[in-house]
Amino acid sequence: MGRPEKIRLGEILVQQKLLREEQLKAALDEQQRTGRRLGRVFIELGFISEEQISKALARQLGADFIDLRQYNIRLDVVSKLPETQARRHRALVLEDRGGAYLVGMADPTDLNAYDDVARVLKREIELAVVTETELLRAIDRSYRRTEEISGLAQELQAELGDSSAIDFAALATTPGLEEAPVVKLLQTVFEDATQARASDIHIEPQERRLQIRFRIDGVLHMQTEADGKIAPAVVLRLKLMSGLDISEKRMPQDGRFNIKVRGTAIDVRLSTMPTQYGESVVMRLLSQTGGILSLDKIGMPASMLAKLREVIQRPSGMVLVTGPTGSGKTTTLYAALSELNTPARKIITVEDPVEYRLPGINQVQVNDKIELTFDRVLRSALRQDPDVVLVGEMRDERTVETGLRAAMTGHMVFSTLHTNDALGTPVRLLDMGAPRYMVALSLQLVIAQRLVRVICDNCAQDHAPLPGEHEWLRSELGAEVDSHIYRHGRGCSYCNNTGFVGRTGVYEMLEMTRPLVEATNQDDLRLLMNTAREQIGRATLRHHAALLAAAGSTTPEEAMRVSSQLE
Repeated sequence: MGRPEKIRLGEILVQQKLLREEQLKAALDEQQRTGRRLGRVFIELGFISEEQISKALARQLGADFIDLRQYNIRLDVVSKLPETQARRHRALVLEDRGGAYLVGMADPTDLNAYDDVARVLKREIELAVVTETELLRAIDRSYRRTEEISGLAQELQAELGDSSAIDFAALATTPGLEEAPVVKLLQTVFEDATQARASDIHIEPQERRLQIRFRIDGVLHMQTEADGKIAPAVVLRLKLMSGLDISEKRMPQDGRFNIKVRGTAIDVRLSTMPTQYGESVVMRLLSQTGGILSLDKIGMPASMLAKLREVIQRPSGMVLVTGPTGSGKTTTLYAALSELNTPARKIITVEDPVEYRLPGINQVQVNDKIELTFDRVLRSALRQDPDVVLVGEMRDERTVETGLRAAMTGHMVFSTLHTNDALGTPVRLLDMGAPRYMVALSLQLVIAQRLVRVICDNCAQDHAPLPGEHEWLRSELGAEVDSHIYRHGRGCSYCNNTGFVGRTGVYEMLEMTRPLVEATNQDDLRLLMNTAREQIGRATLRHHAALLAAAGSTTPEEAMRVSSQLE
């Protein structure tokens, strides 16, 4: 269709019997009072859904309604309209039809927006109607900053010339610093990382180039490559932002700083390390507005979740979450703390570093440089009359013994430990020098976990497992292996062509039952391991991963990848 005519949204919805006259009048009164757009008022008052409004407009205009969640967006077509125009006019180019572009608009009644988009595209427009929520999500996914980052890197290289010495201390106090190429480059990198849902940014100098990679859903992806000459300038600027020593290039350093990206507060943990061709920088991005996941949303099986909830309500004892770095241990512990966080409980955390800020909880960050160690802070924390204590990690014998003693004397203690599975955790505590009676009396529950990537719903399709995957699934699921429908994601714009969006937990649980307590008190590690193995039974990490594949939540390949970490 061509240029739409001016229409009145309220009248259309009443005509199509989606809205009553009295609802329209109430919405118009609210619009006059608040000044908000009428469509948004309808939705906020609960009269109608956003999708119903979009479909009603499409029917009135004789246009198609397109669900962007099911639409395979082509990035080369989307880029025909600059991002600033796309956001301003809530429009997205969906298809090149030769003589015209198919353009999805959230508000097709905005004739000025229609005219401006047509002017920018310099071609006829065929209009489609989309919801604003999905449109904005599609814009965030589609307009990646790869070309912009490459351009800013070249601009920085041109500014540096052949010199590798820059006085960044002076630059930090220079007016107009926000226009400096290095600052614009980093700002764009952070914006792109946020849009791509990256958890980490890796800035790595190579022999002749600087590579920037993002870790998304646990997997590294190349973002861009630039001339290696700009690496010192980028690293020095990050050091200034973190308050690190810019003259020290031979020793690793750790720091942190806060930034705002499109109104979202991001806490950045930074680590530098000297390498052969310069200093490598890794930054962990922690959103301060994303909120803490509840226990219901971490993906734990119902039976395990019920047991965990029962145990954390006890007045004393220790709960350990185990797994490698990046397996979601902190998320699980914070979810448990969030459930316990009431005015009736005093909660203290001892962490390195404090990853998330929780209101109502006393959080302490350790600092080894001034001998503010886990053990020292934990002993002080116990004099603060806490009900619940979280210790970031059981790193050494003294911390383990102090934590176990606290669990024996009326405190609920949460912590993490680096073991491969739940089975070996009591043995690991004994190896670290913990007395047998303390482990037997204090330890209540061990949770081992990993994270698997979740199949993108937008591009998921049925997929027959390969022979090797089928055999692995058979070893875990037995005769039921062929009664399930397995899936994978073919890749789309919604998931950056990875086939996955987000991750969920894979869990294994070991409860210190009476037989296990008795086995722990015996000087026989084989008996302890056999008793623990018997208690866990088939409810292992591998089995949970296989069940997720059978349910279509993840792929057999991904389940096997996570399980291979256990071997």
